[in-house]
Order: sequence, then C-alpha cells, then structure tokens
Amino acid sequence: MPQRLHLVFGGELISTQGTAFKDPDNIHIVGMFPNYDAAYRAWKAEAQRTVDEAQTRYFIAHIHRLRDEAQPASSTEELGI
Repeated sequence: MPQRLHLVFGGELISTQGTAFKDPDNIHIVGMFPNYDAAYRAWKAEAQRTVDEAQTRYFIAHIHRLRDEAQPASSTEELGI
C-alpha cells in the first residue's frame, strides 16, 4: 500500500481573499502525517485554536502528489485555485 503523506501548515495571510503569507519566515509547520484523516484532525485542531485570528489560515498539502508526478492533480489544482 503506497504512503499518502500530508503536511499541515499555516500562518497569518496578507489578505483573507488570498493564500499569500504575511511573513513566510514564520509559517507554522504543524507536522507531517501518514494519512489524510490524521492530517485533517491536526488541521482542524489548529483552525479551531486560531478561530479568533481572522487572517490566520491552515492548509493540508498532499505531499504524496509531489513524490509521484504520474498521479493526477485535483481539479482545483488544475484550475489554479
């Protein structure tokens, strides 16, 4: 069974309308997780912890897709969203 590694990270954004970080040197790396469910739980915990910080967002990156270029990207990645 192939590994499906996921990275959870986040920080303060320049704008709530975008995904550019205000200070890329201070991105909070939550961790690397062996599956989406574990990554989702970590993402949710950080999102809830920072709910009162409107500019702060957390993301889940599908690291396994970077390792396997033959795997198709999601439809939102293909659209550049």
